[in-house]
Amino acid sequence: MALSITSWVIGLFVLLIILAGLRVIKQYEQAVVLRLGKYKRIIKPGLRYVIPIIERAYRVDLRIRTIDVEPQETISRDTVPVNVDAVIYYKVQDIKKAVLDVEEFQKAAIKLAQTTLRDIVGKSTLDQLLMKKDQIGEAIKTILDKGTDEWGIKVSNVEIEDVTIPEDLKRAMARESEAVREKRARIIKAEAELEASKKLKEASETLAKSKYSFSLRQLQTWQEIGAEQNSLMIVIPADVASKEVTGLAALGKAELDKIPKKK
Repeated sequence: MALSITSWVIGLFVLLIILAGLRVIKQYEQAVVLRLGKYKRIIKPGLRYVIPIIERAYRVDLRIRTIDVEPQETISRDTVPVNVDAVIYYKVQDIKKAVLDVEEFQKAAIKLAQTTLRDIVGKSTLDQLLMKKDQIGEAIKTILDKGTDEWGIKVSNVEIEDVTIPEDLKRAMARESEAVREKRARIIKAEAELEASKKLKEASETLAKSKYSFSLRQLQTWQEIGAEQNSLMIVIPADVASKEVTGLAALGKAELDKIPKKK
């Protein structure tokens, strides 16, 4: 009776040991197994067994991860204070290096990303930060990828999310943009006036060649004025107008002659 109870206890203990060593590794994971503190093997996805107490498994997620780099306040190359934040996409390619060669590789990657972001922003001008985000992101990616290669990490992409500048600088930039637009508008207006003057000169030369072209153009102008302004026009022939002007000039001269001249 005592033997059977002992057998049951031993059997139950062995069963517990076996169950305690079972590990289910997911499809997107791998695990590094250390036996008595030394590297032993890498286990793949599926149902795997790890010897309890003697062995320990460190799981690593192999999916693409993201790092939200907090806004870094620094000064650009043209001495403008800016806040720049970014998002970094990376994945673990060598889990042995990620577990054995660096402590908490994700925190190490975040620190390296912050340092690199401040360094790149300090070497770039404000215009480059605002207009060439893709190139700056590619430069950060190259530096990070080189720095994390020893950790078994591959940086796939770096995106610059936002570049924040002081409010007074925003207003100054707005005034500058407004001045540039006003300058452009004045240049366009001047070019239009120059082109219009050339066309008017060509039109005057064309009208001078024909006897009736000027009269036709005058009639067309009257028609346009009447249609747009809805006004009443009194048309005086040119010969009558010239006679009236001549008569008024003669009358004025006669009146002037009547005024006695001082000696």
